[in-house]
Amino acid sequence: MTYDLVLLSLGAMLILRRGIADDIMRLMAPGQPGLTLLLFYIYAVFATMFFPRIFAGETEVFAIGRVAGQVGIVSRPLAPNGGNLSQLVRMTLAVMAFLIPAIVVMRQGGVRVIYRAMLIVSLVHAGLGVLDLLTQATGTSFLLEPIRTANYALTLGQRMAGLDRMIGGFPEASSYGYVSLGLWGYWLGYWFHNKGKSKLPGIMVLVFAFLVIRGTSSSAYVGAMLLIVVFAVMRLREMGLSQNGLIDRRLAAVGVCVVAVLPLMIMSLYMAYALSQGFADFIDRSLLNKLESDSGTERMGFNLQALRNFMDTWMLGAGLGSVRASNWIAAVLGTTGLIGLGLLVTYLAQLFSTSARGVSDEAKHMMIALKMGMAGCLARALVVKGTPNLDFIFFAMAGFLTGLAINLMAKSRSPVSETGGTDGGLFASGA
Repeated sequence: MTYDLVLLSLGAMLILRRGIADDIMRLMAPGQPGLTLLLFYIYAVFATMFFPRIFAGETEVFAIGRVAGQVGIVSRPLAPNGGNLSQLVRMTLAVMAFLIPAIVVMRQGGVRVIYRAMLIVSLVHAGLGVLDLLTQATGTSFLLEPIRTANYALTLGQRMAGLDRMIGGFPEASSYGYVSLGLWGYWLGYWFHNKGKSKLPGIMVLVFAFLVIRGTSSSAYVGAMLLIVVFAVMRLREMGLSQNGLIDRRLAAVGVCVVAVLPLMIMSLYMAYALSQGFADFIDRSLLNKLESDSGTERMGFNLQALRNFMDTWMLGAGLGSVRASNWIAAVLGTTGLIGLGLLVTYLAQLFSTSARGVSDEAKHMMIALKMGMAGCLARALVVKGTPNLDFIFFAMAGFLTGLAINLMAKSRSPVSETGGTDGGLFASGA
């Protein structure tokens, strides 16, 4: 994909820069998320290279039948396969997606670089989604072929309750919904704490709410519900930690809207479900009947088999690319076992507990926005995710967060004020 080439190009450029070894050492210092991610990567490489051979024939795994007339998903004894190498390459690129943004932000510092990067990614992602809908409606989907270079089948032309499924620059609606949900979480956190005059964050919240809904991805819908719960809990926590005991005006407004509008929304949705056959079909197919569908049954079978693989390999895992799963936890256990899950949970805990004292409000708010974006990705991954790899959008935001925290800590130790750089006043000016 395009972002693979971007990561490789940026990685090659950074390697040639002076001081790159020092930057990597700062990211891999004890207590930093980068060190935990590196430990997971080393274990994943070891597991992928050796466990499919050590446990060969000891457990059955699902695989795609491509030989001897086999069609679709088949069950086979565990053995090394091409998926091991491809998933290991994907994980390597994911680690690069963490390291590169972190190093860039550590060097350049501040929140303006992050803001611009997230805005560009958001505009491109939203633009491709809109173009996808327009080209499907006009029968000109071939115009997007130059960016759709995957060597597997694309889900073009699929419809749900009469609506074309939105895939943008991805192979299917679920992948597009995953990135949409992560970006919606980021803009939701950014907008809520933005004290500037710019209306762009609020507009982006509405745009990505539309993309999540219009994307017709069931997993994105459930993930969005989980993200809303996380958002509400974080806001209540902030209210509880308020030093003056007063409720923030924006938080109060959100609370009033929820209390006033939520019953009306529930009633409206119920009436639309009862009176509109098209809307009822859409809800049934996307949510209510999902677990009973062939896809839902198949996904549950994948998860159960992944857990069997986990037990059959002495809780060590069968290696990346050996196991098919449809849930992030089941995928982690099936491929990298308890050790991999423990390292990744530690990595997540370090990310979401990242903080920096004595810094400006805009930096704190940017860190909250990045955490909300990662929470959006994780919420969807807990519903449907076939590998431990949380993809480039999650690791890029994790890199931004880690790099920003390290940069801010370095500035706090220097006599130069953190707000005195080129990034001062980002939120005040609205950027």
